[in-house]
Amino acid sequence: MERIVFLDRGTLKVEIRAPRIQHEWIEYAATSPDEVVERLRGATVAITNKVPIREETLAAIPTLKLIVVAATGVDNVDLNACRRRGVGVCNARGYARHAVAEHALMLMLALRRNLLHYREDVRRSLWSRAPHFCLLDHPIEELRGATLGIIGYGAIGREVERLASAFGMNVLRAERRGAQVVRDGRTPFGEVLRASDIVTLHVPLVEQTRALIGRAEIAAMQPHAILINCARGGVVDEEALVEALRAGRLAGAGIDVLSEEPPRPSHPLLAPDVPNLIVTPHNSWASRSAMRELAEQIVENIESFARGEQRNRIV
Repeated sequence: MERIVFLDRGTLKVEIRAPRIQHEWIEYAATSPDEVVERLRGATVAITNKVPIREETLAAIPTLKLIVVAATGVDNVDLNACRRRGVGVCNARGYARHAVAEHALMLMLALRRNLLHYREDVRRSLWSRAPHFCLLDHPIEELRGATLGIIGYGAIGREVERLASAFGMNVLRAERRGAQVVRDGRTPFGEVLRASDIVTLHVPLVEQTRALIGRAEIAAMQPHAILINCARGGVVDEEALVEALRAGRLAGAGIDVLSEEPPRPSHPLLAPDVPNLIVTPHNSWASRSAMRELAEQIVENIESFARGEQRNRIV
């Protein structure tokens, strides 16, 4: 019988069906790092969305056979340690492609049309005191005709391209940074930064993508460009982004992820004086339909593992 422990069940606000195997199910709304070992004691299957599972945890839990990541990114799990210890790791795939893509387009629209500035103007009664029927105090740009650079061309990146094309945008698919060969249909990384009106990030957080967008990359972008990050916080040098926004070297940014989550109140991207910045609380993935699909994939991954299958396996 499998002993299944969900460490951060509170991150999934939908019902999860019972796996069709003999099992014991234990769940916790949230788990702090110092509680992980005790809560996984005797577990054969661990489910985690963002709770880290590192080498020391694996060493203390010899019963563990499988880690089910309730997300696509697996940067919270020590994959090399899992390989050494024979612990399987699987993730969920494609469940949030529509939700994240829509969120990215929402951020693009809000920034290009100066939505937050106009909303604030209305709240401050500037429209009520206006001499004309409309307010035109902030520039409004369309998505149609704009060049969108997509960095990370997986399921989400492809869905962003589909939506962007429907808006009439010109889409560039970025080749990997530093690649010696540019694949058909791709554009060199640096050229995408220089040519794009909007750059949107949809890459996993791995060593090759950590600080992928730093000072040099931001400097290569056009001053009127905006940056969208619905990937992982560590992909962007956050201090460099704040500096660029404050200096007007970048027109705006829409950020759904931070390097520290939940962030401390003093996080640089939460400062109230950073202009043309929209920060959302890592919920681009969390539509009801996406959460339902995620819940089903979690259970299917466990059932497949029990049958000896390799569904969605990373390790």
